[in-house]
Amino acid sequence: MANTFSRSMASLRDDSYRGSLVCLLLAAVLLGAWGAWFFGARVGLYESTPDARIEVGRASHPVQASVAGRVERSDLVLGRRVKAGALLVKLDATSEELRLTEAHARRGALARQLAALHREVQVEQETLKLARRASRAALREARARYKESQVVARYTGDKARRLDKLRGGGQLAEFDYLKAMAQAKRDRAALDTLRIAAAREREQHRTAEGDRAAYLEKLHTAVVRTSGEMATLTASIKLLEHEIEKRRIRAPVSGRLGETMKLAAGAYVKEGALLAAVVPEGRLASVARFSPRAALGRIRPGQPAQIRLHGFPWTQYGSVPATVKRVGSETHDGHVRVELDLHPEPGSPIPLQHGLPAEVEVEVERVSPAALVLRAAGKLFTNTNTNANTSAPAKPAGAP
Repeated sequence: MANTFSRSMASLRDDSYRGSLVCLLLAAVLLGAWGAWFFGARVGLYESTPDARIEVGRASHPVQASVAGRVERSDLVLGRRVKAGALLVKLDATSEELRLTEAHARRGALARQLAALHREVQVEQETLKLARRASRAALREARARYKESQVVARYTGDKARRLDKLRGGGQLAEFDYLKAMAQAKRDRAALDTLRIAAAREREQHRTAEGDRAAYLEKLHTAVVRTSGEMATLTASIKLLEHEIEKRRIRAPVSGRLGETMKLAAGAYVKEGALLAAVVPEGRLASVARFSPRAALGRIRPGQPAQIRLHGFPWTQYGSVPATVKRVGSETHDGHVRVELDLHPEPGSPIPLQHGLPAEVEVEVERVSPAALVLRAAGKLFTNTNTNANTSAPAKPAGAP
């Protein structure tokens, strides 16, 4: 009996609670760590779309034909670098160029005619000034002669009156009196002749001056008419030059030809036809198309994203970090446009260029695993209720 009790006591001593306590402590630590992770960790939620591409930050510029015509020369080469204003396609403009040459010739003739008219106006103005000076000098001379004759006539008249008094007193012979009277009459007649001549010369000078002024006015009218024809012809020349320039299709900006139409000399181009697209040099960006449910209210500027190119497996080449820049507020063709800024790492093996198709993942939020479980349970519960309501038969009207 005593031996059996001693073995029981030895077994109790060997069966210590220390191992169980250690296991319980490890289990508690693991459970606490898991709980901390479950409620405190943050897991990223992503919205993705395979409909994305790499584009230049500035939109490509289309090159269109402003007018219809036949191709005379085409320098459209896919991938070619062009500068702004470089000639890409030249359409036939033979008729406009011939009309432009004719207009230039006519304008040259009008320019020479206008120069001749200006010279003639200048000569006539100088001649009119000289004629006016000559007229004033001639009138002064005529007035001087008239005054001189007036003095002589006054003298001979006074002399005749004095001799008449002497003749009445018998102190003068009749012959001398008659001679003095004749001289006085002759001097008065000469005075009248000079007065008439001065008036006639004054009228002649006025008539000549009026004729020259009228001719000068005609010259001014011809100058105005020729200047108007010159202005009209200049406007026609500018219009023809504009029409010719419309047939010379140039690059709107500097960049590369990212899209071209194959054109041969003699091909007919319709008005508004898209001939090429110039992709300007600039910072590359990504443009993605998301469904409205995934984008509206969830994707916002500043959110981080990852871009994987379809032609470059991400397991080998990796992905390109990006940031959401702009989010469209309206749908187009059932999608929302999202623009992202690229942040490629230095030395990345991915050759980024315009037009590369890609897939975009945007991190829309970071939540705890507990929140994810609650959301999943909520969705499961919502789906279960929806299915139950869908499968339940509808009661007829008036049924209890």
